[in-house]
Order: sequence, then C-alpha cells, then structure tokens
Amino acid sequence: MQHIRRQLRQELGLDIHISESDAVPRMLECCAQSMNAETRALGEHLGEVSGIRRAPPALTEAQLIAKYMERYTGTLRG
Repeated sequence: MQHIRRQLRQELGLDIHISESDAVPRMLECCAQSMNAETRALGEHLGEVSGIRRAPPALTEAQLIAKYMERYTGTLRG
C-alpha cells in the first residue's frame, strides 16, 4: 500500500492517508484511472488482496445500445 501511495503521489499528486476510512477504495479508483500500466497492475493486486472489487465502468449510451441490439432478435415495432 505504501508503494501505491507513493506512486499515486508522484503520478497524480494525490496524498492519500492509510488512516482514512476510504483509503483503499480511493487508491483502487485512482489506480484504475491511471495511464501507467504498473500503477494499474498495483491497483489490481491491491483489489485482490483486499477483497474489494471496483464497480464495473458505466457504459456509454452507444455501448448500451450496441450491447442490447446484439441480444434482441425480435421485430421492432414503432
């Protein structure tokens, strides 16, 4: 966790204290949004070790339409 804190401080300028009640979820979220592959990998490892799973990313409107159009095979009614 210390390594992740240092990495996030250096990369994003964030100062997350381990004593904060939401420290782990915040670190996981920041790691997931990072452009650095090493930081993202550290966040994934932290998620596995801590047992905290991030919510899946929200799909855009276009992605939702594509997802549901693949499944629907019936006729369209106007």
